[in-house]
Amino acid sequence: MRLQLALDEGLTLGGPVDVRLPTADYDLAALDDARVHTPDWFVAQAFRGRVPVNPEPARVAATVVVAPRSKALAQHVIAEAVARTDGLVIVDGQRTDGIDSLWKACRKRADVQGTITKAHGRLFWMQAEPDAFADWVWEAPDVYGFTLLPGVFSADGIDPGSLALAEVMPERMEGRVIDLGAGWGYLSAVAQYRGAEFVDLVDSNADALMCAQRNVEPERAAFHWHDATTWEHRAQADFVIMNPPFHEGRKGNPDLGRAFIAAAARCLKPRGSLWMVANRHLPYEDALAAHFGKVEPVDGPPGSQGFKLFHATRPKR
Repeated sequence: MRLQLALDEGLTLGGPVDVRLPTADYDLAALDDARVHTPDWFVAQAFRGRVPVNPEPARVAATVVVAPRSKALAQHVIAEAVARTDGLVIVDGQRTDGIDSLWKACRKRADVQGTITKAHGRLFWMQAEPDAFADWVWEAPDVYGFTLLPGVFSADGIDPGSLALAEVMPERMEGRVIDLGAGWGYLSAVAQYRGAEFVDLVDSNADALMCAQRNVEPERAAFHWHDATTWEHRAQADFVIMNPPFHEGRKGNPDLGRAFIAAAARCLKPRGSLWMVANRHLPYEDALAAHFGKVEPVDGPPGSQGFKLFHATRPKR
C-alpha cells in the first residue's frame, strides 16, 4: 500500500530491485521483476518464482526492506542493503514493529529523501554511504561457541525451555532423531552428543538452519527448510524432540503446538518416543492423549517452573 502510493507519486527505483523480509501478504504488484529474499518458508511459498534458489550477494539499483519486529535483524538487513545498493534503500514497516524509531535513527546517518505515513505504518527512502551503517551489522553473542544470526528464535542464547528439556532427555539416544522446529540446533546438538546416529532438523526459518549446519555435526544430520507440521519424513524416528512455537506473528495460537504433536506421532516408530517442552499455560494435554497411548509429565530441573515437560510413547496412527 505505502510502496504503491510512493511509486504513484513519482518515486523511481530502476532495476534490478531486491525486496528483503516481506510478509506473505506484502503487495509487490508494482515490482514485477523484484527478487524476494526471505528466510521464512511460508513467505517463500507465497512468492514462489521470485525467491532465488541460491541467492548470491549482488549489487542492485534499489532495495526495499520490510522492517521486522526484531530490531537487531532490521538494523542488520538495512546495513546489508546499504552496502549492496547503488541507489535508494526503501524501508517500510508498521509502527507496532518499531518503524518510527528506525526512521529517526536513519535520519541521523543518511539522506532520507522522503517518507509516507499510512495505515498505521511508515515508508521512507534514503541514499546512504555504506560506512554510515557499518556498526549495524550483527555481532553475535558468545554462546558456548554456537553460531547465531539475528531474527532466529532465541538469538541471544539458549532458550530456557530447550535447556530444561535437554536436562531431562535420555542420557543415551541411540538411533534416529527428528527435531521439529529445530531452530539453530541446540537440542539436536545435545541429541548427537548423547549418541544419536542421525538427526533430521526441520524448521521454517532458513537462517536458523544455516546456523544449525554449523552447530551440529553435519555428516550425521539433514536440514529441512519446511513447515514442520506438514513435512514428510523419509524414515521413522526413534525419538522426536521439540520445543514447538505457539505464536503466529503477535498472536498466540495453541493449535500450532497441537499440529506439532500430531506431526510427531506420524514421524515416530511404533516404539518411538516424544520428548517435548511447552510453556506451562499451554493446553496440550488433550492433544497428547489423542495422539499417544501413554503420556507422562516429567519433573523439570530447578528454575523451570514456567515450563511443563512431557515424555509420550505408543504413537497412534
